[in-house]
Amino acid sequence: MPAFLLAAEAEGFPARHAMHMALGTSLACILVSSLVSMRAHHRHQAVHLAMVRGMAPAILTGSLAGTFLAAALPAAPLKWLFLLFLLFVAQGLWRPVQPQPHVRAPGAWLLAAVGALIGGFSSLVGIGGASLTVSFLLWCSIGMHEAIGTSAALGFPIALAGTLGYAINGWSVPGLPAGSLGYVYLPAFAGVTLSSFFAVPLGARTAHRLPVQTLRRTFALVLGAIALRMLAAQLGWF
Repeated sequence: MPAFLLAAEAEGFPARHAMHMALGTSLACILVSSLVSMRAHHRHQAVHLAMVRGMAPAILTGSLAGTFLAAALPAAPLKWLFLLFLLFVAQGLWRPVQPQPHVRAPGAWLLAAVGALIGGFSSLVGIGGASLTVSFLLWCSIGMHEAIGTSAALGFPIALAGTLGYAINGWSVPGLPAGSLGYVYLPAFAGVTLSSFFAVPLGARTAHRLPVQTLRRTFALVLGAIALRMLAAQLGWF
């Protein structure tokens, strides 16, 4: 998402639309990556299907509603929300805190409520929701591998509803660049999707060779640097 935002601003996209296009395009790319990831985890029987069935409808609804809220907001509040989210995730990666397991199985209403919140927030910041979903699933006493696999499966309805919502909300907006499907910029979507077929195996091999703490802290530093860059831009420092 931040890469799309920086690229849109560098290419001179209208400032009032750049953030919304970054959000919509990011979610469109997650459509493909979540499908690939979900299939891989399902082959290893690491997807908790009952959780998927319990949360997916609410996640779809929340994610779609989040796009309408985002479309009604100007770019500045969305940038601040994403900036704060980046800082939150970065500090969580640098000093991770494991949520305490909750032995009692969550009820249907709790699953629906949490799913709607995760879907809505994820579409507001253009993510697949894994950082939120995994924490909730661990709290539900689901093991780490299954929590990761289930979050990958739940990333698909977030991306599906989010992509559809941003495409609808930007459909009749004037001034969008050529190649846009609403707030989804198709050339960027195609480029990221194609390059991911080459980049994902390389990233996976690299990830398996590095210690977990090194990966966490490297990613935390990257997110922190992006957040500081966005903060400087918001404050008009450059």
